Amino acid sequence: MKLQQLRYVWEVAHHDLNVSATAQSLYTSQPGISKQIRLLEDELGVEIFSRSGKHLTRVTPAGQEILKIVGELLHNVESIKQLASEFSAPNRGSLSIATTHTQARYALPSVIESFIQKYPGVALHMHQGTPVQISEMAAEGNVDFAIATEALELFSDLLMMPCYRWNRCILVPKDHPLTQCERLTIEDVAAHPIVTYVFGFTGRSRLDEAFGARGLTPNVVFTATDADVIKTYVRLGLGIGIVAHMAYDPVEDDDLVALEANHLFKPSVTSIGFRRGTYLRGFMYDFIVRFAPHLTRDVVDRACSIHNREELEQFFSTMDLPEY
Repeated sequence: MKLQQLRYVWEVAHHDLNVSATAQSLYTSQPGISKQIRLLEDELGVEIFSRSGKHLTRVTPAGQEILKIVGELLHNVESIKQLASEFSAPNRGSLSIATTHTQARYALPSVIESFIQKYPGVALHMHQGTPVQISEMAAEGNVDFAIATEALELFSDLLMMPCYRWNRCILVPKDHPLTQCERLTIEDVAAHPIVTYVFGFTGRSRLDEAFGARGLTPNVVFTATDADVIKTYVRLGLGIGIVAHMAYDPVEDDDLVALEANHLFKPSVTSIGFRRGTYLRGFMYDFIVRFAPHLTRDVVDRACSIHNREELEQFFSTMDLPEY
């Protein structure tokens, strides 16, 4: 059994059983991958993949169990490499982050700027996606950190740490009737067509909860994953916008009015998560504390030692999270 064979099996399973696509991603040959997988199956005495002719059709039950172990092995191999690099080149390496557009556009720029200035030898890679995609990338070890508001709790092998609380604002043109309201109500908002985030994005669940609690069905006429796109369609008169307050810039968005909505919606919490068992290099601890100053190295290490979800929630519940 060779490490290369295990990597081939893992990559094929995560390329929709497409051996050709796997070969391209690994810069090797399709026949070579197929041969190594067959050799591994022969050695183990079980099939990892079912076949129809030359095509792989599904992962067998035995293969599913094998892949779970393979994933852990490859993760541990990566941790060994990280540990060695920490001693041989502490300020060199790479850091990959998966996050949403809102975090990438509004919350992370200053953090990334200061990080790159301190660690010019660390290559920083950012991947954007839905919260579920982000969590999957971190859970499968394809990125180091996941930063999102939704869906991180769906993956039990991710350690999630709260970074900050935030809420929403209502964006309208300057001459909109809602600008005349002394104190907005949820009924006021529901009376207008709404432009907001796609469900599952950037705390959208909190928005739906607020309307549902009053027996209201919001008239959501347009959704997007990008706050800048939402603002564009508010400007076109498609509806009022509901976005994260951090997405409103008084200078760039001076043609729009941001109406406070803290009293309408419960706050959301953005978290940073990574796969349990990940070896955190010094610059990785530094990135975390730059993004969330209360998540010091000691706090992160303490969180890593807690494996019960209720205990972990209790541990973080005592912290006073900053407001964004």
